[in-house]
Order: sequence, then structure tokens, then C-alpha cells
Amino acid sequence: MLLAAGLPALIGTAGAAIDFSQWYAWKQELQMATDQAALAAAWSLSEDAPASTYELRGEQNFRANLALTRDFATDPEFELADYGNGNGNSIAVTASATRSLPFSSFLMNRAVTVSAYSQASFTAGQNFNACLIAVGDDGTTFSVGGNANVVAQCGLAALSCSDDAIVIDGSASVTTDSIATCGTATVPAANESVLTEKVQGLEDTFADLTPPTNTTARSYKCNGNGNKALATPLPGTYSDFTVKCKTTMAKGIYVINGGTLDLTGNYAVTGTNVMFVLKNGATLKLGGSGAGNVLTLTPMQASDFTALGYSATLANRYANMLIFEDRASNPTQNHIINGNSNSLFEGTIYLPKGTARINGTASIDSSCLQISAWKINVLGNAALDTRCPTAQTNSAGSSAASVKLVV
Repeated sequence: MLLAAGLPALIGTAGAAIDFSQWYAWKQELQMATDQAALAAAWSLSEDAPASTYELRGEQNFRANLALTRDFATDPEFELADYGNGNGNSIAVTASATRSLPFSSFLMNRAVTVSAYSQASFTAGQNFNACLIAVGDDGTTFSVGGNANVVAQCGLAALSCSDDAIVIDGSASVTTDSIATCGTATVPAANESVLTEKVQGLEDTFADLTPPTNTTARSYKCNGNGNKALATPLPGTYSDFTVKCKTTMAKGIYVINGGTLDLTGNYAVTGTNVMFVLKNGATLKLGGSGAGNVLTLTPMQASDFTALGYSATLANRYANMLIFEDRASNPTQNHIINGNSNSLFEGTIYLPKGTARINGTASIDSSCLQISAWKINVLGNAALDTRCPTAQTNSAGSSAASVKLVV
């Protein structure tokens, strides 16, 4: 008799358990399907796909993950949504499935609906160009301090993945369209809107490039006396290159082997279509000593290198390189890059083993000067103004598109 009294409850409990297990299975499957739909649509959006494309890709992935609810699940609905501080930077997907089950429909007199919601954020991949690049891979490699003023709309980058890879002191001023680093950066509030941190795809675009050479032995010499003294050096290899009088260089490749490339004397120095190669620890001192220190330096072009017998591929990569430090070099001192209002030097200064220090009252105003160095330090009252157009600015690498489920 007790068994008979409890039998309805036992049957009811068993029936409810069966229905609840069905609902749970539907819910799990539907959630998986909307998750995959959101991720697929977000990847399409990271590639700037139109609505018809990302919705189609999302629906394909939604249907591919259905089995139990395939015949009665609704079509997924897609809607752009805001995530974090972004605007329209995520995609929300909703779907539901409705069906009657024997026991629950008897009790509730209606079908049961389960629903799922998923949201995935997306960030498009981005290419980064920069005319000031610190290629060092650890620590703070790019610093701007004191009352320094840097104007480089063409961009700043640091390949270091460390915290504070880039540090711009509050008293310094930097005007740029882009700041990118593999690590993090400390920048003034005015620069936060152009800062991109944790970029995994930054690279040294010249890392695989070996500098050209000219093995002809040369020495620097002034001819004449006093204000009439003149040096007319020719391309070749120099143990030291320290200007001591007015200097006019012939076009070509100048290799500085272990000494100093010192262009800081109070003299006019002109070099049109030249490249300096620093080897075996050679160091650089560039400009900034008096009003008479007028530097006019422009880099070689591709045609200059092909005329010397280099392939078109190498010639194009060497083009516009003004100073090229051999990666096997090991400088014991910082490279000093100063200037004054009378100086004009253009092209890329590539110092992958050394620190480029722009300090004191240096004033460098160039239509397109680019610096890539292991470290870049801009200090004191230094002023650096470079205005490279985008088409001429060196690549600093790229960031991959990223997608993640957020709900």
C-alpha cells in the first residue's frame, strides 16, 4: 500500500529527471553553437568583412555544431555590440530552441524553450610604420626625458617586450601618430590615444641584412691651410674619419673600421649619395658643434648600388640607408646624434648594436631622418623633428588580428 501511494511521486521524479537532462543537453549544445558562431563572425569582422559575409560564416559554424536541436533551433541572430572602451568591437549572437517533452508539457501545458547568448570581441590586425625604432629586445629601450621635444608623426616603436619598454617623461613633449611596443609604455596623457601595447608582431626589418663594403684603404687628409683647407675623401675603408676642415665627399660607401666617425668639428661637411658603414666597434659622433658645423648628408639610392654591381633586390634594401652599423660590431660607447639649425641629413641611421643618444641642446630638423638603434635616448633640451611621409617610413612590423569570447 505504501508502494502504491509513492508510485506517482516516483514516476513524476523520474519523468522530470529525464526532461531536465534533455533540456540541459539542448542548452549545452546550443551554447556551443552560439559560441562558435560568435567566434567565426568575429574573425570575419577582424578582416573587415561585410555583414553578409560574417553572418554567413557565423551561421555555417552555428549549424555545424547542432545535432540534438538541429531540427527545431531558431536561426542565430547577430548584432554588433560594444566591448570595454570600444565601439562596435564585438559581435553578439543569440539563438533558442523550443520543443515539447512528454512529462513537462503535461505539467506546464506548453513547450519548453532554452536559449543561448554568446559575445566575441575582435581586434583587426594592424601594420605599424615608425621612423624612430628601438630594436633592443629587453628592458627600457626608448626613453624621452628632460625637456626634450620630439616631433615624429611617422611613428615610434620599441621591440622590447618588457614593462616600460618606452618611457616618455611628463616634462618631455612627443608629437606622433603612433607609438607601438611589444611590452608596455609610460607616456603622457596626450599620447595615450595613439599607444598600442603588447604587439607581438613587431620586427627589425633590417635584421637579416648584411652591410655593403668597400675594401679600398683610405685615410682622411686636409689639403691647404687655415680657412682654405679642404678635404675631398673618396669611398673606401678608414681606420678613423674625424673631420678637421671643410669636407666634400665623393658619392659611395665609406667603411669606418674600429675608429670614430666624428663629424662634430666646426666645419661644413657635404656628402651627397653616401653611406657610412660602422665596423669592429666604430662609434658615431654626428654634428652639433658650432654654427660652422653645417652637415649636408644624403643617402645613396638604389641606382647607386646597382652601378656598383649589387643586385636589384639588395640595391632596393640598401637605398636610403645613411649609416649602417654592422651587427657583428660591439661599440663601447654610445653613438651621439646631435645637430643644429644649419644641418640637413636624411635617410636611415641603423645602429642595431648601439645606443643612439640625442642630448643637450641638439636640434635636428629633417624632412626624413629615420633612426633604428638598440636603444634610443632623447635627453636634456634636445629637439628632433622628422617629417617622413608614410610611403617612405620604415616598417616596424604588424600585429595579428585577435578574437576572444567575452560572454
